[in-house]
Amino acid sequence: MKMTHAMAVGLMVVNAALWSMAGVVTRHLEEARSFEVTFWRSFFTVLSLLIILPLWQGRGVWARLPWRNRFFWLSGLCWCVMFTAFMVALTLTAVANVLITMAVGPLFTALITWLFLGHRLPGRTWWAIALAGIGIAWMYGTQLSLGDPNFLIGSLVALCVPVAGAVQWTLVQKSQSEGQNLDLVPSVLLGAVFSTALTLPLAMPFQASAHDVGLLAGLGLFQLAIPCALSVVCARVLKAPEVSLLALLEIVFGIALAWWGANEAPQQSVLLGGTLVLGALLMNQWLGWKDNND
Repeated sequence: MKMTHAMAVGLMVVNAALWSMAGVVTRHLEEARSFEVTFWRSFFTVLSLLIILPLWQGRGVWARLPWRNRFFWLSGLCWCVMFTAFMVALTLTAVANVLITMAVGPLFTALITWLFLGHRLPGRTWWAIALAGIGIAWMYGTQLSLGDPNFLIGSLVALCVPVAGAVQWTLVQKSQSEGQNLDLVPSVLLGAVFSTALTLPLAMPFQASAHDVGLLAGLGLFQLAIPCALSVVCARVLKAPEVSLLALLEIVFGIALAWWGANEAPQQSVLLGGTLVLGALLMNQWLGWKDNND
């Protein structure tokens, strides 16, 4: 059955809801901490994709993996950084802080493609970068003035996620410009393998309860493996600006879930700074969408 535009939009909304689960789930862990949290989620993502990929793309998927393609390995490293930094950041600071910091990813992507690929940035994107920068600076400055000891470390770790994501997207564009077709889903598997191997020695000795392992197994399957695979399908139907706009729902859903499901109310400075960041992103993506449709 061919996916319609409306179906793809609905599926992207579901993806955003699934992606947003991580924050509230980590707040209900009993014993698992820091790198052990990251290890178990990455481990179960590997197991899930080892089952999903052959079912989706056939058993020949393993023979088609581009082992000699440098973009494949670099993309896997980027996914590893994103998987690892995101979960570690959630154990250090509030869910809202992490999600809003991650929200600047599209603007980082624009800057990196401008610097390394020579892509011209329209004026609206420069204004969005400036506005988002003000929002982030306001949020960070206010939080630091309150003396939160883990805020700066957690936010800097979270900042690795949009930077790695921007590099990842730039790699995809670079590979396409060279006539290569980089399959993102196997790269997700590679990144999960790297993350699992990297965090295993740091996670020892294991302290997670059976309850924790069950929750993290659910994250590996439902928060990463399934929505990452489905987003690739959606990207074949939706335009890039549409995907970016709908993916922003993860931030709204994630903050709301942490507030409702873990009683983690975001501070006023975070809401104000986040409003500036989201407003800048929405303005940039919406105007870009309109320009492409005119």
